Amino acid sequence: MKTFTYDPLYLFINGTNVTAGDRDTVAVINPANGTTLGRLPLATDADLDLALDVARDSFEIWRNTVPAERARIMKNAAALMRERAEHIATLMTLEEGKPLAESRDEVLRAAEYFEWFAEEARRINGRVVPANRPGVLQMVKKQAIGPVAAFTPWNFPAITPARKLSAALAAGCSVILKPGEESPATALALARCLDDAGLPKGVLQIVFGVPDKVSAKLIASPVIRKVAFTGSIPVGRLLSERAAAGVKPITLELGGHGPVLVFEDADIEAAATGGAANRFRGTGQICISSTRFLIQRDAYDRFVELFVAATEKLIIGDGLEEGTQVGPLASQRQLDKMASLVADAVAQGAKVLTGGKRIDRPGFFFEPTVLADVPMTARIMHEEPFGPIAVMRPFDTQEDGLAEANRLPYALSAYAFTRDARTAIDVGDRLEAGMIGINQYRIIATELPFGGMKESGHGSEGGTEGIGHYLTNKFISQI
Repeated sequence: MKTFTYDPLYLFINGTNVTAGDRDTVAVINPANGTTLGRLPLATDADLDLALDVARDSFEIWRNTVPAERARIMKNAAALMRERAEHIATLMTLEEGKPLAESRDEVLRAAEYFEWFAEEARRINGRVVPANRPGVLQMVKKQAIGPVAAFTPWNFPAITPARKLSAALAAGCSVILKPGEESPATALALARCLDDAGLPKGVLQIVFGVPDKVSAKLIASPVIRKVAFTGSIPVGRLLSERAAAGVKPITLELGGHGPVLVFEDADIEAAATGGAANRFRGTGQICISSTRFLIQRDAYDRFVELFVAATEKLIIGDGLEEGTQVGPLASQRQLDKMASLVADAVAQGAKVLTGGKRIDRPGFFFEPTVLADVPMTARIMHEEPFGPIAVMRPFDTQEDGLAEANRLPYALSAYAFTRDARTAIDVGDRLEAGMIGINQYRIIATELPFGGMKESGHGSEGGTEGIGHYLTNKFISQI
C-alpha cells in the first residue's frame, strides 16, 4: 500500500500556525492500525484569550466587508478545496478511518457548502414596511449576530465544520472553531484554504483542547454572541445551559437512532441492499444513519435475508486500500461500546445473524453486525449505537410501525419504503424527525436544511434556513 504523509498539527490563531512549544499535547491515532500520526497541541487559557480578542476585533472588519467580497473569498476557498481534495481526503482517512472514496466525496461536498453560502451572502435582504404615520420610514435590516463559538465532532471532520463556517462567514460573523481532537488535520486543511483565499486574518480561529474547559471559557466570554454544536445529547444539554446563562442562541445537531419503516408493498430488494450500504457507511458512525429496521411482518423474512446477504459482501479494511467499503471504528472507546451493546442484546435473547465481534487485526475493527429478536429491554433499543450494528424488528400495522419509530426522544432522521402514495404521505407527515427519506436513503443536499427535532436538537444548517441563525433582525424607524 502507498505511503502517505500526515500534516503537522497546530492551533490556528490570528492567521498564525501556533505549534506545540511547551503546551500539553495529545496523540492523534490512525484507527486502521493504532499508530500515532502526530501530536496535537492543546490551547492554554492565554491562547483562548487571544482567540477571543482577535475574533472580537476581526468581526468589525468582516461584518463591514461587502457581501460580494465575502462571496468572492468563499468561492476561492471552495476552489482550493477542490484542487486539494485528494490531499485533504487522505488526511481524513488517515485520522478518521473512513474509506478514501467517502473522504473524497465529503471534501467535495464541504466545498459545495462554501459555494452555496457564498451566494447566500449576496441575498441577505431586509425590507421596508409601510408606516401608519406620514413621513416615517420603517426598515428591517438583517445583520451579522457577532463572533461565533462552533464545536464539531470527529466523524465528519470536513462537512460538519463546513456547514457552520460557510453560513457564519457568509453572514459576516467571525468564528472560533473547536473541531474533534481525533481528526484535527482535516479542519486545519480547510482553514488553510480559507486563509490562502484571502480571508482576513483572525476571522477564523481553530483551537483544540479539553472539550469541557474550552467550551466553558468560550461560551462564558461576552465576546461570543452565538454558539453552534454538533455532538451527543448529554454534551448538547450542557452547552445549552452554558449558552442560556449568557442568553446566547445555540444551534444543536445531536444524536439519532434512525428508524426505517419498510412496508410489505415496498421494493424489498432496494430497501434491503440500500439499507445495508447506508447503515454501514462510515462504519455506522453517522448521526443520520438508519439503525432500527422496522419491517412489516409479511416482508420481514425476505428483507432480513437480503440485508444479511448484502452485509456479508461488504469489504472491510484500511480506508486507504482500494475497494474498502467499511473501515475501522474511530477509537478503542467505540470498539468497546459495540462489544458491550452486542453482549447486552445477546444476554437478553437477541440473535446475531451476522458479525457480532471484533476483527482480529491491528486497529479498531468490528464486524458489520445484524441483530434480530432484540427485546425492548436491550440497551441498543434505547441508545444510539453509533457503530456498525443494525437491528431488525417486525411490525404489523402502520400504527404499530409509527409508534415504534417515534418512541424514542431521538428525532433526527427517519426513512420509509412503500409503493403506496397514501402511505408515503401519511408516514411523511407523522414520522417525528427533522429529515425524512421516502424510498431512498440519500437525503442530504447543500440546498436543504439539516437538523432534528425533540432531543436531537433544534435549528437547521444548510439551505436558506442555515444562514438565519447567524443573523439578527434590527428594526429602524426614521423620520
